[in-house]
Amino acid sequence: MPPFAPDLKLILAVALVAAVVPFLALWIVSLRIRDASIVDVYWGPGFIFVTAATFLLGPQTGAGWIILGAVALWGARLGLHIGLRKLAEADEDGRYQAMRRTWKGNFAWESLKWVFLLQAGMQFVVALPVSIGAAVAGDGQSRLFHVGLLVFLTGLIVEAVADWQLTEFRKRRKSHEDVCDIGLWSWSRHPNYFGETVLWWGLFAMALGAGASWWTVIGPATITFLLLRVSGVTLLERGLKKRKPAYADYARRTSAFIPWPPKRP
Repeated sequence: MPPFAPDLKLILAVALVAAVVPFLALWIVSLRIRDASIVDVYWGPGFIFVTAATFLLGPQTGAGWIILGAVALWGARLGLHIGLRKLAEADEDGRYQAMRRTWKGNFAWESLKWVFLLQAGMQFVVALPVSIGAAVAGDGQSRLFHVGLLVFLTGLIVEAVADWQLTEFRKRRKSHEDVCDIGLWSWSRHPNYFGETVLWWGLFAMALGAGASWWTVIGPATITFLLLRVSGVTLLERGLKKRKPAYADYARRTSAFIPWPPKRP
């Protein structure tokens, strides 16, 4: 056990403030530049800020540093990936343009509720294992902690490779209707989401092994549900099937989520 562990209520309060305040600042910036899609760039780095804030409350042990470092590695990579993609696009993401048309003159307040504060709340919940684990981590590192680290690194590699392969495909494709079926994308229709799900379960195992409570499982469970049923696979597939005629055949032979050898023609 760590020589000093902060009160759980204090950890949760600091984590909530660290999640909400930056999103409020981003909302103000988005109104000035008329681009709400900047929120996507901050999603990954935001977890670094939340975890660092609670980490500073605790004894700052080696295990805590490793948890913070793992979150920083993932968050920085994801932020850089989305940030570079954002720089290459002159306009606001189409999803937010559609919201502007739907909400019309009330976009400012609706975006505050349903884009920025909603993401702040989700970030607070998903980050529970790492925000608490980083703060209460003891001096020792259990076997579960090391297994979790290995699972995290596996998920991170899968996500990073999948993102890189998709980026390279988009550079070389002849038409926007072409379907990415190279590399990991020939084994899974959403290998990046699979990798992110895996890494969050790894982070949960690390946090549990470092002293976090079992109920923080709500974090990886939430991100898994979001990626599978809300903003990830389900929503993306609906649009892809409409925009890409060849997607139906790709879906028939390729696993939806868990990488698996493709079916034969």
